[in-house]
Amino acid sequence: MSNLPPASKPSENRMKTNGTFSKFGFFWIACLIAACAPAQQKASAVRGFQQAAISPDGTHVAWVEDTVNAAGEKEGSAILIEDLTSTAAKPHRVSASGHRGSWGEGTVAWSPDSRRIVFLSDAEGKGQSQLYLTDADGRSTRKLTDLTGSLADPAWSPDGKTVAFLFTENAPQANPLMPMPPETGVIESKIYEQRLAVVEVASGKVRQLSPPDMYVYEYDWSPDGQSFAAIAAHGAGDSNWFVAQLYALAAQGGELKPVYKPRLQIAMPRWSPDGDSIAFIGGLMSDAGFTGGEIYVVSKAGGEARDVTPGIAASPAAIYWRWPGKIRFTENIDGQVGVSDVDLASGKISQVWTGSGVMTDGFWGATSISLSRDGRNAAATRHSWANPPEVWAGAVGEWRQITHVNQEARPGWGEMKSLHWMSDGMRIQGWLMYPKDYDPGRHYPLVVVVHGGPAGTARTGWPNQFFNTFELSAHGYFVLSPNFRGSFGQGEKFAEANVKDFGYGDLRDILAGVDEVVRTLPVDNHRIGITGWSYGGYMTMWAVTQTQRFRAAVSGAGLANWQSYYGENDMDE
Repeated sequence: MSNLPPASKPSENRMKTNGTFSKFGFFWIACLIAACAPAQQKASAVRGFQQAAISPDGTHVAWVEDTVNAAGEKEGSAILIEDLTSTAAKPHRVSASGHRGSWGEGTVAWSPDSRRIVFLSDAEGKGQSQLYLTDADGRSTRKLTDLTGSLADPAWSPDGKTVAFLFTENAPQANPLMPMPPETGVIESKIYEQRLAVVEVASGKVRQLSPPDMYVYEYDWSPDGQSFAAIAAHGAGDSNWFVAQLYALAAQGGELKPVYKPRLQIAMPRWSPDGDSIAFIGGLMSDAGFTGGEIYVVSKAGGEARDVTPGIAASPAAIYWRWPGKIRFTENIDGQVGVSDVDLASGKISQVWTGSGVMTDGFWGATSISLSRDGRNAAATRHSWANPPEVWAGAVGEWRQITHVNQEARPGWGEMKSLHWMSDGMRIQGWLMYPKDYDPGRHYPLVVVVHGGPAGTARTGWPNQFFNTFELSAHGYFVLSPNFRGSFGQGEKFAEANVKDFGYGDLRDILAGVDEVVRTLPVDNHRIGITGWSYGGYMTMWAVTQTQRFRAAVSGAGLANWQSYYGENDMDE
């Protein structure tokens, strides 16, 4: 949450706290918690995927899937590779250890010639990951690094001689999302910077390239391998991503040279195939890794950036150059996910594919794919409310399911449908999950689930163990997940529509959605609850001070005091 609201406005309606309501509210809270608890047991039986990566020549796909014990509990992760050119091919595992135990292995990067991969593994124990190199058949594996700290995001140089990665040396927690020391025990004031580093494949020699006073978040090799484009900022990583800028860095190291200072947040720096320009996504983003905005292109020498998707009614999430004049991108669009192309000369946008659910090539579930060098084939993990996660690959729009590890899983919840309604002249979209075994002759309670961010989106993916509200459907609830103003999926103007207005316009959007469901479906207007996590937790607490519409509320990781938040949180930018 990167925008502070105005001073609190007086509430016209306050929640009543008489004895009758309090008992009813506590009953509701107990029901919500009890309903969600069994979901964790069911979800644990579904194996998750952390990455899907297609080889540059499009002939193989590697993926990272959870490993589980006999009880179905996750114990680690494993890398598997399959040949896409043969329908009879079977996947084989590659690993840093011949024992192939329950290690944490993943973050795969293919070599330019599609013959080798590098990956991270903590097979040596102690929670310390190192970079390993192996042939695609997994027969010859060797360790590339022997470092202490956090390693992330490896990427091969165009000539295949070196591998770049992000490195936080001596990080107290080997996790790039925790760049600051712990706040308990012995307190340090030191800032641990995540720097861009390279390792020579032949010798294993490691060099840190970026300055020690800059935190690098993302990067990309130039086509000639002589430079990097990088998003970076001074200071602690978790704090300053919101003010990060675009820089260029020579492959030999040295100072970061400023290329572009954005108005808001930026992500996904990608060098054009001709090496003349850098594309990126710019917009209002609440959290690093959850990307949305519009696509910009800037000269490698700097200057003004050109918006090549102005006014797009969607939120581009990841970008891939097809050739110098065309960019393929994934997008969140009206509650769904899609793949489109933009022609830079004409500005014409052509949609290639769209569908519901989640489509990702990474761990966090960001809308993205892994694309082959020619842009024809892709790989991704795909899942929806009706279908558990599996790896898919092939031509975009002509996906072929590669894995079948979750084929026995069946949804324990009801059907989900997309809804639209009007609020303050804007068209709002949301997802409504029906009660399992829905009977239109009955009346049902409704729970509103407010997503985090607020720059995020409610989608229809298969639930994981964390905050699984789908289970409410199995207990006889409608579940409404609105994509209110401030969400991704309707364009940048919509994403910025609740700036300095947290809790006001977006709450009106939510209440209008509740009205629409009550008007059209058999919902008991006296049994409506609200819940959410992070920004959704804030909205949950805010809502019950503004209206009596909700008879119960469950807030997760919500924000209750803006002054305390600003004074104590490191993200004060």
